[in-house]
Amino acid sequence: MEWKGRKTSRNVEDRRGKGGAIVAGGGIGGILIVLLVAFLGGDPGVIMDQLGGSSGTTSSQPYEATAEEEELAEFVSVVLADTEDVWTEVFAEEGMEYVEPTLVLYTGSVESACGTAGASVGPFYCPGDYKLYIDLSFYNELQTQFQAPGDFAMAYVVAHEVGHHVQNLLGVMEEVQPLRNQLSEEEYNKVQVRLELQADYLSGVWAHHAQGMGYLEEGDLQEALTAASAVGDDTIQQRSRGYVVPESFTHGSSEQRQRWFKKGFKSGNLKDGDTFNATDL
Repeated sequence: MEWKGRKTSRNVEDRRGKGGAIVAGGGIGGILIVLLVAFLGGDPGVIMDQLGGSSGTTSSQPYEATAEEEELAEFVSVVLADTEDVWTEVFAEEGMEYVEPTLVLYTGSVESACGTAGASVGPFYCPGDYKLYIDLSFYNELQTQFQAPGDFAMAYVVAHEVGHHVQNLLGVMEEVQPLRNQLSEEEYNKVQVRLELQADYLSGVWAHHAQGMGYLEEGDLQEALTAASAVGDDTIQQRSRGYVVPESFTHGSSEQRQRWFKKGFKSGNLKDGDTFNATDL
């Protein structure tokens, strides 16, 4: 992806090295029951395990990032700026105003309106504070653990979480959240899959416009598709368990995640991304 020397976002909050204190008795995270949307598999509707635990302290040590990490921080800031430009335009075409999210960079653990999260959660979006949270070490996991190298693989991750922000602005999450207490776990998982696949579609919409602006390089699309495949529920379960349980899927299969990203990439608009009424995912 062509990104060096381009505009960065003003909406990046750098908390690296500060850690995240665990709130005793349930502070803001314990009071706000919100939907956490994590990039990796798992149950995004559950508030963090750390909530309600004993109070902790945050690190006051100055954080020293490597040159490689600083470059990656600049890269995700450029990607975020691109998403701001694209979604501002797309929303304007629909007669709506786009409210820009904030990207929080952290190391180890972080506090959000959804609770306190560790890096093991993976990148996530918290609708309670309109913020995306990313520990940049996830980039190394993409390359090694998930075998999804390339800068556009990481761009896909950022765009996917921004996709959840778009869903939040459109009221999709507000409709989905109450279903958690109305449906069985298996049925709610199916709703979660549709939510995640729509975020993949929206990341594809962003990539469509990024290509139109001349930012994509040869191989970028394949990097995104490789990443989408690597984080499919079936691929993750097969790697971690040795078998697949489709009823437990919360994010969609590798094939589904690739398909909806490609659909968004081809379409470039909002109207073709209704995963909730799609008969074939």
